[in-house]
Parts: sequence; structure tokens; C-alpha cells
Amino acid sequence: MPAITCFIRYELDPLQREAFREYAQAWGRIIPRLGGRLLGYWLPWEGTNYEAWGLVGFDSLADYEAYRARLKADPEARANFELAQKRSFILREERTFCEDVQP
Repeated sequence: MPAITCFIRYELDPLQREAFREYAQAWGRIIPRLGGRLLGYWLPWEGTNYEAWGLVGFDSLADYEAYRARLKADPEARANFELAQKRSFILREERTFCEDVQP
């Protein structure tokens, strides 16, 4: 299990949930290739229709920083970010870094 988990909370345009699904599916290819451990992306099954979540794990904050540098330089990652900006389906994004609590 990763030592640091980046918990991402997204606020979405509820009319563009499928656009977010495509965005998240692209990260499923990109994140592992660039060194992150994708734990998953989630859209609610029912109930709240404007939130989504993503979890990405790293061994350390330094590993996360190296990953971010690779992310910024990667053409597929940049294209995915640009898609989200162009279509405006993400209204707000929050990142929280969590540490694993061992039993």
C-alpha cells in the first residue's frame, strides 16, 4: 500500500458526468505510466450527481513531486487537462494528501 495517497475531490457539471468518465478513464492509462499508483476514480451510483473522487498513491511526497514533473511534460496528460478545461466539466478540484495509518 502506498505511504501517501492523494485524495482528489471533484465538483462537476452534473450534465457532463460522461465527459468526466472519459477524462478519468484516460488517467487510468496515464497515471501508472508516469509512476503513480492509481487506486481508482469514482462517480456516485445514485444520490449526489455533482461530485467525483480520485485516489492516487505514492511512496513519498518526493515521488509525488517527481510524478507531477513528468505529468506536466507528458503530451497525453497535457491533452487530458486541456480537454477538461475546454469542456468545463470540472467546476472545482480539491487535493488532500493522506498518510496511511497502519493497524
